Amino acid sequence: MGRDSRVRLLVVDDEPHIADLVATVARYEGWDAVTAANGTEAIGRAARFGPDIVVLDLMLPDMDGFTVLDRLRAGGNPVPVVFLTARDGTADRIAGLTRGGDDYLVKPFAVEELMARMRAVLRRSGRARRNSALRVADLTLNEDTREVRRGDDLVTLTPTEYELLRYLMRRSPTVLTKAQILDHVWQYDFGGRSNVVELAVSHLRRKLDAGREPLIHTVRGVGYVMKQMVP
Repeated sequence: MGRDSRVRLLVVDDEPHIADLVATVARYEGWDAVTAANGTEAIGRAARFGPDIVVLDLMLPDMDGFTVLDRLRAGGNPVPVVFLTARDGTADRIAGLTRGGDDYLVKPFAVEELMARMRAVLRRSGRARRNSALRVADLTLNEDTREVRRGDDLVTLTPTEYELLRYLMRRSPTVLTKAQILDHVWQYDFGGRSNVVELAVSHLRRKLDAGREPLIHTVRGVGYVMKQMVP
């Protein structure tokens, strides 16, 4: 998949807030994401960027998404395409899939569902990320097997602890606020529930850091960061 093992995503949508939202969430997942605001730009970006998957709006200012897909295919580009559009008619869905699209999602949409659909398309196409291991110091997390190890020791986590750890590792060494963690792991808005994050981090620390160099650090007044401290 190009120069490294990260999934490369091209998001094509003339609504900047949608394109930026999808690209930002994909980057949080460790993907490399770029955006395009029209069909001409999309075709050029696809040629230069070499995406592993494309999210493509049907209604673009210069040409429709079907034309973009036709031009990609005519140029020999077999990249998987997920249509993301407000056009919810059955005929549009059928046209999108029969003309070479791999999936079709209607706006308004949940970004979590879009990510899940893209992962499924990548698995079917054989373009899923080859290296699914996250590493910070001697801590590893395998996203395929959900196995977590600190050194040679297997660490057993609850589903919430796993998602919290995965988020901290993916964003390492970025400092994350409690509001960001709540929104990403628990998926509801911050509303004075910082004790939920504090409790989960405390449990995670006991499992990961006991008797070892601490990797989860508190940044007072801000939140948490996962990193190896330099002596």
